[in-house]
Amino acid sequence: MEPIVVNRKESKLRVAPEWADVCFTCGTCAGGCPVTGVDGMDPRKAVRMASLGLDQELIDSRFPWVCTLCGRCEYACPQGVEILKMMRRARTLRERDKVPGPIHKGVVMCLERGNNLGIPKDDFLFLLADLAKEMDEDEGFPGFYVPVDKKGANVMVTINSKEPFGEPDDMKFWWKIFYAAREDWTTTSEQWEGVNWGLFSGDDESMKEITGRIVRHLEELECKTLLLPE
Repeated sequence: MEPIVVNRKESKLRVAPEWADVCFTCGTCAGGCPVTGVDGMDPRKAVRMASLGLDQELIDSRFPWVCTLCGRCEYACPQGVEILKMMRRARTLRERDKVPGPIHKGVVMCLERGNNLGIPKDDFLFLLADLAKEMDEDEGFPGFYVPVDKKGANVMVTINSKEPFGEPDDMKFWWKIFYAAREDWTTTSEQWEGVNWGLFSGDDESMKEITGRIVRHLEELECKTLLLPE
């Protein structure tokens, strides 16, 4: 008699069904999670959904987006359940036009214009020059300027686009440290975005492209060190 073969449905989330037995539902993950309770969020529920084959239900839920991907749940889990990997995979499998909030729009904007908020190059460079003038003339940092596309600098600095857009003075904190330390640094005139929303949204191809741009700048400018604002 030939054995009966049951074709088990492969999990979209790449979750082993054995997790249903491995997970104690002890609550250690939920205790460490900073967003437990927000929109009903509970890492234990997410693990159960995935291990019981409710992949699409988890993908369509708010859980993967309420999750901050901080990894505290996985770090705390006594059984080593890969909760963080599961949550990010759920984000990856979400249809891009159903990704909540402005995250996917920001990814598209970054790919097209070089930063998440679409700040034009000329506006960005004008702002850097204007802020540098303030530091030079009004804030006690004589001779200060913002080096842009400087080849051979020790540190290449990427920038969170929210700063030039809405909090420009925040950039001065780094600049003042560099000035005091006489650091040899630079930023870039294009594709200077340091926050990779492709990573956060689960868009691996976009994440790689945005990361690749930064690496190319680093190599072309022959800088030794990369500073990311995150």
